[in-house]
Amino acid sequence: MTDEILSQDEVESHLQAMETGTKRSGNAYSGPRKEPVSTTPREKVSPYDFKRPERVGQEQMRALQSLHEGFARNFGASLSALLRTMVEVKLTSVDQLTYSEFVFGLENPTCFNLLRAKPLEGYLILDINPMVLYPIIDRLLGGGQDDTVHARRPLTEIELRLVSRVTERFLDELTRAWENVLTLELSVERVESNPQLVQVVPPSEVVVLILFEIAVGGVRGMINLCIPYNSIERISNKLSANGWIGYGKMDSTAETQAAMTEGIQNAAVEVVVMLANTTIKTGDLIGLRVGDVITTDKDVRSQLEFSVEGVPKFHVSPGAYKGRKAVQIQDSCTERPTTVDESPN
Repeated sequence: MTDEILSQDEVESHLQAMETGTKRSGNAYSGPRKEPVSTTPREKVSPYDFKRPERVGQEQMRALQSLHEGFARNFGASLSALLRTMVEVKLTSVDQLTYSEFVFGLENPTCFNLLRAKPLEGYLILDINPMVLYPIIDRLLGGGQDDTVHARRPLTEIELRLVSRVTERFLDELTRAWENVLTLELSVERVESNPQLVQVVPPSEVVVLILFEIAVGGVRGMINLCIPYNSIERISNKLSANGWIGYGKMDSTAETQAAMTEGIQNAAVEVVVMLANTTIKTGDLIGLRVGDVITTDKDVRSQLEFSVEGVPKFHVSPGAYKGRKAVQIQDSCTERPTTVDESPN
């Protein structure tokens, strides 16, 4: 080997070749020898947190999500009917976490309901944010048009009685949502304001947290439904795509038809009988006194129109029954109205 003095340009060229790994001719350094790259595909690695074990399978989680999506829609409709205002309830997430993470993530004070769900073991937990309960209470008491910010405090005994009407509807709709999986008997055991004082399961126990967002007017809040894993462990095989039927797709039975018929029959409707109509001047209207007679073009022998909720249904004749004004149905409005003394040609 002979000594060779490199110029500055050659030194920079060699350094650049070492950095980029580019092969050069002559005595240029081509860098360290590279091992052949393996073409075998790498195995897929999934992270696993031993502090938060996933004991509920993905299939069961999807079934719970589908089940409670239908529940959220029906619960929102039920609350809208109770409060006589638009209420929106939607499912936001279904997650697995430990009981301690769930409890320490709640506000204090809150509306923490312990639910007994027979035949499931243990308790379920229904947590409702008080900030969304105050507008509901205001509407139940006849107010609630303004979205007033309330102070954070525990609910009073009177407020808890009013809130029980909301929780009862929640439990009714939840029972209907679960009836395709299991017939539940839901009831509220007790209500607490500080969730950290209630130890339902060990802190490290896995729970399924079902989170709903509720909007009442301009106020939004969260509703948490916590289901411990040990409560649904025995029925996890029923929470599957093959064994679970979609919510609201059951065939009607004689019992459901009878219940619907009974509900419709007890519904109140408005009925109106139009005697006649005419037009008068405003001056004549102002000058009307008791005993004055208003003339119309309506023939006294003509039938009257009987409307149900503003829709004409029957032709009737006026009369009296047991000393009270009454009408007698003659025919349907789809038929041609006739007068009393009219006879066919």
